[in-house]
Amino acid sequence: MFDTLPTDARATAEWPWERFEPYARDLLARPLTAATLDAWMHDWSALASLVGETRARLALAYNQHTTDPEAERRFFRFIEHVGPAFQASQQQLKTRLLESGLVPADFEVPMRNLRAEADLFREANLPLAVEESKLGAAYDKIVGAQTVAWDGEEVTLTRLRPVLSEPDRARREQAWRLAHTRRLQDRPALNDLWRQLVDLRVRVAANAGLADYREYAWRQRMRFDYTPADSETFQASIEAVCVPAATRIYEKHRRRLGVDRLRPWDLTDGQFGRPAEPAGVAPMTPIGDGAALAAGAAEMFRRLDPDLGAAFQRMRDEDLLDLDNYKGKSPGAHCTYFAVSRRPFIFMNAVGQPDDVQTLLHEAGHAFHAFAGADLPTIFHRHSPMEFNEVASMAMELLAAPHLERDAGGFYTAAEAARARVEHLEGMILFWPYMAVVDAFQHWVYTHPAEAREAAACDAAWRALWERFMPAVDWSGLDDELVTGWHRKLHIFRAPFYYVEYGLAALGAAQVWARALAGGPAALAAYRGALALGGTATLPDLYQAAGARLAFDADTLGASVALIESTVAALEEAGGAAGS
Repeated sequence: MFDTLPTDARATAEWPWERFEPYARDLLARPLTAATLDAWMHDWSALASLVGETRARLALAYNQHTTDPEAERRFFRFIEHVGPAFQASQQQLKTRLLESGLVPADFEVPMRNLRAEADLFREANLPLAVEESKLGAAYDKIVGAQTVAWDGEEVTLTRLRPVLSEPDRARREQAWRLAHTRRLQDRPALNDLWRQLVDLRVRVAANAGLADYREYAWRQRMRFDYTPADSETFQASIEAVCVPAATRIYEKHRRRLGVDRLRPWDLTDGQFGRPAEPAGVAPMTPIGDGAALAAGAAEMFRRLDPDLGAAFQRMRDEDLLDLDNYKGKSPGAHCTYFAVSRRPFIFMNAVGQPDDVQTLLHEAGHAFHAFAGADLPTIFHRHSPMEFNEVASMAMELLAAPHLERDAGGFYTAAEAARARVEHLEGMILFWPYMAVVDAFQHWVYTHPAEAREAAACDAAWRALWERFMPAVDWSGLDDELVTGWHRKLHIFRAPFYYVEYGLAALGAAQVWARALAGGPAALAAYRGALALGGTATLPDLYQAAGARLAFDADTLGASVALIESTVAALEEAGGAAGS
């Protein structure tokens, strides 16, 4: 009957579970032998891909228009009625395969994943997963609706962000305070949402018979190759290596700005990251709208590698990009995957600033990863661990950097391109301490859930971690704004424990970049070869294939930080950092 399975997920957007269910029943009823295994796996993959892409398209439509009641209705109908029944059927199919003792070709790693998922599955958690998705959507809706009046018009807080790159410090402060005043209006609503999420996740872990939600999340995220203790070791390495390096960067920019102390409105994102430029330094060339951003990126990728350029052009031709920020759009950026059409889709919130270039390079790395593994035999072969998915994206930011200059295909003059590279490299160092705050906060939350359900305790924990890892910027007199920083990190609400991946991947990407500096084309070939492995290799093996090592120690981190600092110094000496 799989001859009747739709091959376009847009046709199944309104399907109830009863339309999908006969295909799952067919798989459960069919003989499963060595002779039928390949066809059985092919059909299971087709069904899982169709349901997965249907959900992805409905979620994307909601994220694009969080204020559209029809988009909300369709998405919620799916997650309430189709999602749980599908997950239950998936558990039956996993059990069927595992009990058969059969292993498809090149399926050792996917089989390990299926076994872990089957062991973790509890039917009692299905309605809780629905509720968690709805609470996550509520977070998106609250944050997506945050707007302010600025320069005579209503703008999103994302649209206000470019002001923080302007040289006028008083105007930066005005914009920063306006944005945070608006955010604090939603403090009670977000605190209430948070209590519901913590309570729900505690129940999920208890239903699975686990000690706490951290243990549950580790298994759910299939972290076979490192432990919570390794994550805490990485936090300590960041404290030892990156906090002093970040302090050096902040001090350099404090002197350049000519201020006695850096304040959060002196930072281009208003929380952490690279400080604004002093008065007299010309702003970077505006990037323009999403169409201009896509056109420039397409040329960069074409010059980096013709195959990558062709893949990105395919995304432009097939309308697989939504780059501009607009009212009602969910915050952030991501690359989603349409599993039937085997196409990625890039969603982001560009506002015409240089940071948009880095965001698009990052998400394009995810897209290239999706293209590289698209021909693997089943959906189960195609998905690699998130810790390596982020290597794909972060390494692309570094590998594409030589093409930022206009003459090399990009957006900038030679001086601006060097300056953009300095900003990106310094941003890597400044990111690691922030990542450690977010990661350590979640370790505390889910090992202290009774305390963590109270917002005041979360505020105190966030403050303590901020003071440990982010000491160089002065937040005095801004207590409410400081302690509610966890409200502004959507991963904490939407994807618990999904953040250390970025820190580990940044270290992996730095190693790939170091190899590219030494080995040129061979490094790009190794990177692309690793992407093509999809989910058929373990996490350490994927890192190794790309020319890196999965690491948590201060020595490995220190070597990458030293390379970054020496490269920044060389770029600045050549005049790349205007005003330095």
